[in-house]
Amino acid sequence: MAEREFSIKKALEEAGTDAYLMTGNLHNSDIYYVTHFLASDDFAYLQTGPGEEVLFISDMEKGRAEIESRVSKIKTLQDMGYREKMKEKKDPSIAYAACISELLAGEGIKKVAVPYDFPIFYSNFLTEAGFSIVPVKSPFRKLRSLKNPEELEAIKYAQMAGEKAMEAATALIAGADKREGFLYHAGEALTGAKVLSVIDHTLLDYGCEAEETIVSCGRDTANPHGTTDGPLKANAPIILDIFPRSKKKRYFADMTRTVLHGEASEELKKMYEAVLAAQKRALEMVKPGVPAAEVHSAVCNVFEARGYHTYKSGSKVGFIHSTGHGVGLDIHELPGVGETEVLLEAGNVITIEPGLYYPETGGIRLEDMVLVTQSGCQNLTGLEKRFVL
Repeated sequence: MAEREFSIKKALEEAGTDAYLMTGNLHNSDIYYVTHFLASDDFAYLQTGPGEEVLFISDMEKGRAEIESRVSKIKTLQDMGYREKMKEKKDPSIAYAACISELLAGEGIKKVAVPYDFPIFYSNFLTEAGFSIVPVKSPFRKLRSLKNPEELEAIKYAQMAGEKAMEAATALIAGADKREGFLYHAGEALTGAKVLSVIDHTLLDYGCEAEETIVSCGRDTANPHGTTDGPLKANAPIILDIFPRSKKKRYFADMTRTVLHGEASEELKKMYEAVLAAQKRALEMVKPGVPAAEVHSAVCNVFEARGYHTYKSGSKVGFIHSTGHGVGLDIHELPGVGETEVLLEAGNVITIEPGLYYPETGGIRLEDMVLVTQSGCQNLTGLEKRFVL
């Protein structure tokens, strides 16, 4: 990525601060985004008003950081006298906070911006040491919402793996036998856990992984994040929601299909057709400059015109969630496609995932992931939508 994309000078000026400081590890997407470096133990990143960046890590990680990180200025714990501070403080957290304090002082920083989730222990320590701490909204989340070609390739790879996993799951369901209202495979009841296992194994074959994959059936599908571990029913909706992440590139993809093995009721068929129509309408609207709220409102309008409930009218059944969300280093990131007035921009990667949920009937959800282009959008999801298998 171009260096200018990492500059947060404007955000620092607006906050009236000298620098931005964050700590994190391999679970912190912001710190990976800006450093291109990962470590199991916490490390720190600092960007000053003039744009100078510092990576603060353990001595053990220095060699790897010099190879992998895009930040050239690297400071280590021992540079800040960590061992001596440990002997004096006899507490690793206090010693680490003291090292951060020394790092800031060495850079001439007095007022520092930190993310909302900055550890309160470090914040209190630094405040007592004489620094002014200003919690601010992450300045990198907005930058992350605009994907460059390298990021898009990583997302497309994860999506390809997700589609392979979806194909394996739907093939297993389609090939099942019906017996007394349930699905069977190889003489045994086909369970949600078995379908989930097939999804996980397929993703691993492509160097991807997924946590909290949704496999739900029957009335469980009426809960948008419901799951079914046990036997899957025939003639009932099965929601498959897969959001894989590339283990190497760390970018996510996201997609959902709803399928059914057997005979679908007329009510379920109408629900499926309504969700498909709502998604089609939303996809037609996606382009730069369009408020995300308008896309969301259009989805609600499609449902309401067909006689379904939406939370727009205060209902707790029917369409009860937002239309979509950004996808990248986190499965849910900017921009949200809901009631927010954010404008879509070329380079956004978002999902369009309308759904309907009724406790007595079940749920239907369809989710595609699209790239907002200069003139509209490119659907990154190639897998067909087929309800009855």
